[in-house]
Amino acid sequence: MTILSYFQAEPLLKAWRDGQVTATTSLDLNLTTTEVALNEAGVSLPDGRVLRWDELTLIGDDEVGCYVVEADGLRKAQAFSKTMNRMVSLMPTRRAPTMLVSGFPMHRIKAVDPYEDTRRKIRAANPRGRVLDTCTGLGYTAIEAAKTAEGVITVEIDPTGLEIARLNPWSRALFDDPKIEQVVGDCFDVVEGCADESFSCIIHDPPIMSLAGDLYSTDIYREFHRALRRNGRLFHYIGDPEGKMGANVTRGVMRRLQDAGFSRVERRPEAFGVVASK
Repeated sequence: MTILSYFQAEPLLKAWRDGQVTATTSLDLNLTTTEVALNEAGVSLPDGRVLRWDELTLIGDDEVGCYVVEADGLRKAQAFSKTMNRMVSLMPTRRAPTMLVSGFPMHRIKAVDPYEDTRRKIRAANPRGRVLDTCTGLGYTAIEAAKTAEGVITVEIDPTGLEIARLNPWSRALFDDPKIEQVVGDCFDVVEGCADESFSCIIHDPPIMSLAGDLYSTDIYREFHRALRRNGRLFHYIGDPEGKMGANVTRGVMRRLQDAGFSRVERRPEAFGVVASK
């Protein structure tokens, strides 16, 4: 599958304007690079498809979209979720893409890229043993957690989000790694159905509170506490602790985690979250 954004289209357009007949770019959103031939018709892709210059111009003019190159044309990597009544799409960055949900990026894209954002969460969470990952999204957290955990259960409420993840080359391990088990369902319902002390680590990475207020409630924190083993660890992503909204949300989250029974709750500003211990 070939998928590009304006980050990959612009070098090709420039190379053609400069009179070059070959150019190097990525055909999988910065995972790898490939040399392609340029001619009057467009860019000759390895699968025999010719990506026309008007198609490349369309991609190059869209700074928030990713495009799958199909036999009969381009398909933007986006879909409307009937389950959640909102648009979901891939948004490019200079490294790994993020997911846009109702126009909100699901990763940090300023100062750090989405994959570095994920790695900071993982360093804070220190996943070992059996791990629960909430709000799968593009699966970056589950993929990184699986590198050190015995196994990861990752929960996503929206099947449309998983459809978008399938289009993302950076999400392949979400579907291929045998240590990762996907569950489609409501996060609260899933954790409520888990036995006591099922997990050594929980990584809770919900959308912003305005999109998913129930995932910041004392009720779900109590379920997390019950499902964690003794000395278990919860990492809760919140958002920029320096911003007024982030600071207010962080204070409320820390208070409710303590109310839910967590013995120690610590800020982890480098990961835009908090760590709570049972």
